[in-house]
Amino acid sequence: MVGKLKREVGFSGLIFASLGGIIGSGWLFGPLDAARVAGPLSIFSWLIGAVTILLLGLTYAEVGPLFPRAGAAAHIANVVHGDLLGKIWAWLLFMFYIAIAPVEVVAVLTYANNYLPGLLQGNTGLLSGLGLLAAVLLLGAMFLLNFLGIRRVAMIFTGLGWWKLGVPVLTIIVLVSFSYHPENLHVLHWHSSLHGMFVAVASSGIVFSYLGFRQAIELGGEAKNPGRHIPGAVIGAIVVGAIIYAGLQWAFLVAMPPDQIVHGWQQLNFPGLFGPFAAIASLLGIGWLAVLIYADALISPGGTALVYATSAARAVVANGEVKAGPHFFTRISKDGVPWVGVLVAYLIGCLYFLPFPSWQKLVSFITTISVITYGIGPIVLLQLRRSVPDLQRPFRLWGAKIIAPVAFILSSLVAYWGGFQALSYIFGVLFAVLILYGLIRLLRGSQSGMSGFYHITWIFPYFLGLWVLSYFGPKVLGGTGDIGFYWSMLWVAILALFSMVWALKVTVSDGSIADYFSAMAEEGITL
Repeated sequence: MVGKLKREVGFSGLIFASLGGIIGSGWLFGPLDAARVAGPLSIFSWLIGAVTILLLGLTYAEVGPLFPRAGAAAHIANVVHGDLLGKIWAWLLFMFYIAIAPVEVVAVLTYANNYLPGLLQGNTGLLSGLGLLAAVLLLGAMFLLNFLGIRRVAMIFTGLGWWKLGVPVLTIIVLVSFSYHPENLHVLHWHSSLHGMFVAVASSGIVFSYLGFRQAIELGGEAKNPGRHIPGAVIGAIVVGAIIYAGLQWAFLVAMPPDQIVHGWQQLNFPGLFGPFAAIASLLGIGWLAVLIYADALISPGGTALVYATSAARAVVANGEVKAGPHFFTRISKDGVPWVGVLVAYLIGCLYFLPFPSWQKLVSFITTISVITYGIGPIVLLQLRRSVPDLQRPFRLWGAKIIAPVAFILSSLVAYWGGFQALSYIFGVLFAVLILYGLIRLLRGSQSGMSGFYHITWIFPYFLGLWVLSYFGPKVLGGTGDIGFYWSMLWVAILALFSMVWALKVTVSDGSIADYFSAMAEEGITL
């Protein structure tokens, strides 16, 4: 018997799903990595990341409720730029969502190595053979929980959410109460730290930490009242997350014993200890807090892994719905569980442990691919305003004509700050898949699969432009250094605006977009 997704998730389930995605392994590792790259200016790195994601989140607060389907992001790209771009974005989202749960599992095992030694290879942060086995088993447990059904999973989101909020806030208060050294904020090298302030946004887990905001949107197909609840859940989760992360970075900087940074923040290290906050607590003699953080290092990343395991299964369903994957991807049990999606996401998720066996290696890749996929939101918002102006919108973004372009520029900059290596890997895989897909269609004698080529012409100058600029960009991003840091940022902004204008010129017809929403209404899908 074939079932369908059940609308059983209320506002608390949605906002805690987003907060559960935001407050994960990022708080356990991000502040140390950011401090090494940007010193005290890392506080502003978190604020830059928050503003970027908030502006993107505002565009999705309007667009998201219009697509109350599982794996909504794939449908968003499909309706405005056609079937072919929908497939490309579905592939990108497939790569992104399935990667998150593994990275959170790696975070759990990295902390667990402190009391279960042997999970990592020495002090490298890389998983050992035993660690790989543990990662596969733990990831399997996260995906198995999906078979409880979305209502029970949403209850788990809510219960974990209060814990995931409480421990970081308690950590801020306790660390600053035991050790407060505001003079630490003056230990910085302005030139390298200023560049590092931007680089850290992409490379130190900052944007990665905020990415969970879209979980409420991805669960739109199972929300009781998506039109009213999704916007509040998205915006509320980003604001709360930004306050907590900025506070954590500040507490990390001022609570650090000054003798640990005599050689600068770049040389900061805790030999034999994995996890900066637990390490500081141990150095300050706050043993109970270190134990609590070690416990949270299982619960917070584990909870985020569950959130993304849930979303990854829905992304597989969306792949089947937009025909980017086999139709059997859409199969759902009579209890409303996308069981094929769960199994496929788990099996592919295990492969990420092989090329990216450490938290740091996975984060840069995930951040870059995520902001590329999220960047479609501002374009879709402006096109829907033009093509279906009278469509009922549960949330209407004020100043969209300004906010949307700025959000697209910022998302492009974050992708650029991810560096040449990450962009090369992502674009290489994407174009290889696109070429393979085209060849398969041609061999089968079908031209229909490439009929939407005109609508995707904008992505070629956009992707290639980012890649070329990163190649000739600053050495800190893996480039040749022929283009200076700030000049390269200007060129990325110009490229983003040019690509956005082009994208709005090559959309599908207004009539096709209107027909999509009419068909959705006939299916009984309500906003």
